[in-house]
Amino acid sequence: MTFGWPLALISLLVLPALVIGYRWLIRRRRRRAVPYSSIAVIRTASPRRTAWRRHAPFALVLAALACLGLAGARPEVKTAVPVSGTAVILALDVSGSMCATDVDPNRLTAAETAVRDFVKRQSSATRIGLVVFSGFAELAVPPTTDRKPLVEAINTLTTGRGTAIGAAILKSVDAVAQIDPDVAPADADVSGASGDTALPAPAPGTYAPEIVVLLTDGRNTTGTTPLEAAKVAAARGVRVYPIGFGTTNPTTLVCTADQLGGTGFNNFRMGGFGGGLARRGFLVADEATLRQVATTTGGTYFQASRADQLQGVLAGLPHHVDIQHRTIEVSVWLAGLAALLIMGAVWAASRWSTFPS
Repeated sequence: MTFGWPLALISLLVLPALVIGYRWLIRRRRRRAVPYSSIAVIRTASPRRTAWRRHAPFALVLAALACLGLAGARPEVKTAVPVSGTAVILALDVSGSMCATDVDPNRLTAAETAVRDFVKRQSSATRIGLVVFSGFAELAVPPTTDRKPLVEAINTLTTGRGTAIGAAILKSVDAVAQIDPDVAPADADVSGASGDTALPAPAPGTYAPEIVVLLTDGRNTTGTTPLEAAKVAAARGVRVYPIGFGTTNPTTLVCTADQLGGTGFNNFRMGGFGGGLARRGFLVADEATLRQVATTTGGTYFQASRADQLQGVLAGLPHHVDIQHRTIEVSVWLAGLAALLIMGAVWAASRWSTFPS
């Protein structure tokens, strides 16, 4: 346990003084006792009380004051926070290359199935957010425990041109910042020390309990680079777990009418995007960059070339995420306990004498 205001612990020095004063009052009361000729008569007339009952009200008040003194010092404890009790931001690539049929029936359909199953398997306490990206990134579903809007969004994904991996990471960081006050937005100034114009960065090696799972099948083609965005995420303690999806031999691009936004069924071959085979690199996951993103943020890179491999990666992901330790201030709990102890002292005093005779 650590304390935010350790000097407040000095107030606890009053407790020994109160104990000394209490003992002095007891002895003084006994010295003033009136002598009786028959002790037996007094014992018969007086109610029977055990020693602990006679001292209970004072002990309860003393304990309440101790709790208040500790609360004033703002005690903090570290608690383990598993991923199942926090949040996962899913960042999904919906660029045109997700129409590639090297994964049956195409990459996007396989990804939708795997991600939908992942969402349904998570604990009801886990908040899940959905970021989709092609030429730009957007937060499709803010972090929520309601699975219905997530599944509906996954079922209605449509493709677009371009792949903005860096923008997806930044948008995911903003989604985490919405629910975690300890995580600064992507555009906030973060430094190693607190101040009016800069937010403090997390201690080295510590991470936010929320994570980002980024699934992409290509390389960044626009906007902020993935490595620049990874540095922003790392400065906020947000870990990114990239998944490179698809084979290194993408074939025909075929999307359904729904995946194309209702424009009809299309069958694209690689030359359809211009550049012929020279464009193949943009249809293959940039593993080197994705590995660097994982290393920079403290996450882990995964590769999946088949639908069943992707499902296995997502199913096993919680086991790869280390339980994190978050510092929580417990002052309010100590203050609440103090209030209960005071009420107990009042109740005890109303039933038993405060000072022994």
